[in-house]
Amino acid sequence: MNSVSISSAVVTTPALYRAWQHLRSEQPKLRAREAAQQLGVSEGELLACRVGTDALRLRPHWADLLPALESLGYVMALTRNEHCVHERKGIYREVSVSTNGGMGLVVSADIDLRLFLKGWESVFALTESTGRGVQRSLQVFDAQGMAVHKVFLTEQSDLDAWNLLLERFRHEDQQPELEILPGMPKTAARADDEIDADSLRAGWTALKDTHHFFALINRHAAAREQALRLAGREWAEPLAVTELPRLFEAAAAREVPIMVFVGNAHCIQIHSGPVQNLRWLDSWFNVMDPEFNLHLQTRGVHSLWRVRKPSTDGVITSWEAFDADGELVLQLFGARKPGVPELDGWRQLAESFVALEAAQ
Repeated sequence: MNSVSISSAVVTTPALYRAWQHLRSEQPKLRAREAAQQLGVSEGELLACRVGTDALRLRPHWADLLPALESLGYVMALTRNEHCVHERKGIYREVSVSTNGGMGLVVSADIDLRLFLKGWESVFALTESTGRGVQRSLQVFDAQGMAVHKVFLTEQSDLDAWNLLLERFRHEDQQPELEILPGMPKTAARADDEIDADSLRAGWTALKDTHHFFALINRHAAAREQALRLAGREWAEPLAVTELPRLFEAAAAREVPIMVFVGNAHCIQIHSGPVQNLRWLDSWFNVMDPEFNLHLQTRGVHSLWRVRKPSTDGVITSWEAFDADGELVLQLFGARKPGVPELDGWRQLAESFVALEAAQ
């Protein structure tokens, strides 16, 4: 099949594009994220400067664009944060967007996403020549130019559907620039003695649904890791960060299906199922399964917690990893569906690791 051309009649080469081309000639294996950092721009700005060459700006009409992704067939969805990359192959099925356009869900068995669309600002289609051939992707960015979510075509994807999608959602503005807005300053964490820990623990004990946990800590104006620290060891215990890869290894050895949550401020991506092919590459711990890849920079994990939350389905056990800024790197659960108690095999596995004596 022939791919539609996404080049404009006039190729624009602004200063940023020329600087990026020079950098790429010196470091041909440099990834876009690292190239943007070296050039002192956001990843979104770097991609936008390619509009008119191998990139096309699309209209950010999420309620129409997201369901249209199903037509592409078998793709790879990628969501990452500073320290962890989550890649899951499958088909975008069962897509829904809330009436107000603020939330989106993809709840298929393979691609499983929670989308916070108020933070989704721009989207581009990229058709890039690589050492492995032509790579096609859709890439979404927030108002600060940070990558939110990406969708890559595979050899099994439908190129005719890709061409139609580009024609349907092509933006009228094809200028090779991206307007960047300043981010909201991070709210300083409250001191522990400013939090009503007794009330927090009472609310925790009364939880009926794990999805209500976020509202609980917001009500007490507590940071997430701070809430774990104040909850008491009945509900949250610190673990050595070196135990995290060991949990993956034990889950693989015992064939315990797990749920792996990785997200950023605007998107959470979930894998549910077994993990099998585990590899180390320097300080990166990787899952390299046919349909699920995970790349965890273990140096970015500053603290690790075993967390228990009551629910109408019984206690739900998770592991939560945080970076040095208190940002959530990843969460692990036993594979389960709402209304079903967690797997005994997962609970036994998650509880088998010895907690640290004191909080980190």
